[in-house]
Amino acid sequence: MHAPLPFPSPTGELWPVPDVLAHLAGRWRVHRIVRDLASRDEGWFEGTTVFSPLDEGGLLHEESGTFTWRGVSRPAERTLRFLPGSSPGTADVRFADGRPFHDLDLASGHHVADHPCAADLYRGEFTVRDADHWRTVWRVGGPAKDLVLSTEYERVG
Repeated sequence: MHAPLPFPSPTGELWPVPDVLAHLAGRWRVHRIVRDLASRDEGWFEGTTVFSPLDEGGLLHEESGTFTWRGVSRPAERTLRFLPGSSPGTADVRFADGRPFHDLDLASGHHVADHPCAADLYRGEFTVRDADHWRTVWRVGGPAKDLVLSTEYERVG
């Protein structure tokens, strides 16, 4: 079993982010634990996420690293698009192909978003602890899935 990274701000204080896109721009170290609550299997992802500017505005989110599941490690990657949201300082998160994923507003340092996917529901909780650390926890439930994905992000450089 892989231990999670320590997370700052044990007091539980939130770090308000007035502009999501400005805050996320740059390179982040990523550590994710994936728990299958039904089977009790646990895996983890180690890698980086880079948020780079898009020509049309917003950020391209490119994540790459190694995912280990049931003792087997393999390369893993994903791409998302973080576009300017409907109100200042927010983001409209989309899959690489342009399909909607979720909204993101970190003005309070905390946000909850839902994403229905076929018969499953993804509920994401976003928490910013300070200028260089944030976390997401996705709970995935449905007929074939019972997962928790916890991801810690730490700014690089």
